[in-house]
Amino acid sequence: MITKSSKSKPSSTAMDPVIWSKLPQELLEHILCFLPLKTFLSLRSTCKHFNSLVFSPTFITKHSSGSGSGLCSFLLLSHQQFYSHFPLYDTIIGSWRDLALPFSLFPPFGSSQFNLISSTNGLLCFALPSCCSFLVCNMLAKSSRVIELPFFPFSFELLTLVSTPKGYKIFTLCTKFSSNQAFVYDSVVHSWTEHDGYQPLLFENFHQEGAFYDGSLCFTTPEPFSVVCFDLGTGKWGNLNVEMPRELTFVRLVSGVSDRKKLYMLGGIGRNGISRSMRLWELKEGKKWEEMERLPEFMCRKFVSVCYHNYEHVYCFWHRGMICVCCHTWPEILYYKVERRSWHWLPKCPWLPDKWSCGFRWFSFVPQLHALA
Repeated sequence: MITKSSKSKPSSTAMDPVIWSKLPQELLEHILCFLPLKTFLSLRSTCKHFNSLVFSPTFITKHSSGSGSGLCSFLLLSHQQFYSHFPLYDTIIGSWRDLALPFSLFPPFGSSQFNLISSTNGLLCFALPSCCSFLVCNMLAKSSRVIELPFFPFSFELLTLVSTPKGYKIFTLCTKFSSNQAFVYDSVVHSWTEHDGYQPLLFENFHQEGAFYDGSLCFTTPEPFSVVCFDLGTGKWGNLNVEMPRELTFVRLVSGVSDRKKLYMLGGIGRNGISRSMRLWELKEGKKWEEMERLPEFMCRKFVSVCYHNYEHVYCFWHRGMICVCCHTWPEILYYKVERRSWHWLPKCPWLPDKWSCGFRWFSFVPQLHALA
């Protein structure tokens, strides 16, 4: 057998500047849109063109659909003692970070008093009492918009920020005179619309936002528990005619996945307002609540003890495949990983002093370049 050997030129890993300098601009931008968000942001300082891409609507649209978008994922803690910054828990690498507030996004005199009240799709919504307005901002894109209140004084409840294909909407209930009215702000037309409220009042929980499901915001009523829906398109109220589980002590709704096609319900089971267990249900085909999981007994005992059976302090939200269960008087988060079907505790933020015993407000924060305020 005769074998022939041939010598090949050693391959070079160096990039030939003559070749790469001739790369079409649109092809270069297409490559950049697949970079992870953190990597792309670190490249902005290399040249003016890369930095300008952050403000390019075409590139933002491409990046939002690229494989590298949305890799940064945080749980954001808001507390009145953290005036100029927010602690962030990175759910990808499991570490704590710090987010400084860019006061340049706030109007004059607006940064003296503010409250973070809602978040969605990389946008944060603040209440600015001193300016009689709301502020919606994208801290990553460094854009913001001041939204004036429909009238003053304006007492709002159950405010929920909802992302839409062309922008966002803000829903809130306002107690006006002897009844409550619903108000919806549309970022496309930059105006508020007024709608009928819902009777009886839905103010059992002041920290729980509406769960956006199939074009409507869903809320639970006080006992006897039921689910009501507000259609953001028509402004009409309706009822979700599904039988509720028995012996409920409290219920919270959470909408899951990015397309908002799943609706979950967390509830306590017991009697006389005392929860003996906590369970999780999923709405199946809009017809029945199907039980998914039960919280392990030792974790249930801890949760009901920290909230002292005062369930008005309990609120839930969805975050990147997790159902987060929080208490206004407790600094930790109980969360359920839907795919792994497992319960976990998020430990207390190391920067929190032990003397802080209430006022803990958690939000899902997933930075997005394309989310326009």
